[in-house]
Amino acid sequence: MKHAFTFLIGVTVSAGALPALAQSGNLDLPKSIVAGSAFSIQSTSSAQGVLYIVGPGQVLKRDVQPGQPITIAAGDLDCAGHYLAVLTSGSSTETGEFDVVPGSQPATLSFLAKPSRLPVGLQSGISGAVYIFDAFQNLITAPTPVSFQLSIPSEATQSRTVVSRQGAAWTDMNSGSKDGNAKFVAQAGDVSATRVIQQVPGDPCGLKMSAKKVGEQIQLETDPLRDCSGNAVTDGTIVTFTESWNGGQTTVDVPLKHGIAQAEVPAYNGARISVATGVVMGNEIRWANQ
Repeated sequence: MKHAFTFLIGVTVSAGALPALAQSGNLDLPKSIVAGSAFSIQSTSSAQGVLYIVGPGQVLKRDVQPGQPITIAAGDLDCAGHYLAVLTSGSSTETGEFDVVPGSQPATLSFLAKPSRLPVGLQSGISGAVYIFDAFQNLITAPTPVSFQLSIPSEATQSRTVVSRQGAAWTDMNSGSKDGNAKFVAQAGDVSATRVIQQVPGDPCGLKMSAKKVGEQIQLETDPLRDCSGNAVTDGTIVTFTESWNGGQTTVDVPLKHGIAQAEVPAYNGARISVATGVVMGNEIRWANQ
């Protein structure tokens, strides 16, 4: 900030010289300003001068008439932070410091929700984090209540209210028991943001197959696969059929289609046939030719 002050007034001033300049007068400044607000500065100077206001991301310059207040219009100073004001008038210099603070009314939310896709039935499986900004994109650091709602078709809405800390609020939600899209909404004041979470079926629950002879082959078919909540397992899920007999083994991987998996294996007398998908094991069949 001291380097910015040296550049703006066009003179070479060392860091050690700044206190000496400040002794020539203090500006009558408010202690803090809400971002974007209008305010005025009263100077005791009897000559024309120039006012510089230097802060993070903003620099203002205003010509000053003797005996006239210096007006900063609404919206001119909108970046929150600590500011230095320097008024040069003839050989005199007046200085002062003040803070620009964020507005208290939320205007926009940055809402992060993850994951975008997950299985049903996961405790604390969905997380949401919100950053709250005022109308000038300043992070609102004052504690602000934020409500989170997760709406799942045919299920009760999950709700949480969290008070933000240093501009951020976060929570966890459970994924529901039914597959489909869930609507995740965060709201602070009159502002809200929505994300969509896709809930997919979980692992199969109760894998079972049947077998019958077709010509010289054994035709294998699973019952419709569902997870433990009753949702149909997603088509494309790989199901593995394994046939073992005296002197050999064969394995067939097939994707689910319309909820079931089908395969054909040789009809070896005395063969053992098993089925699995992922870590889920199904029933075993001992085949005997008739």
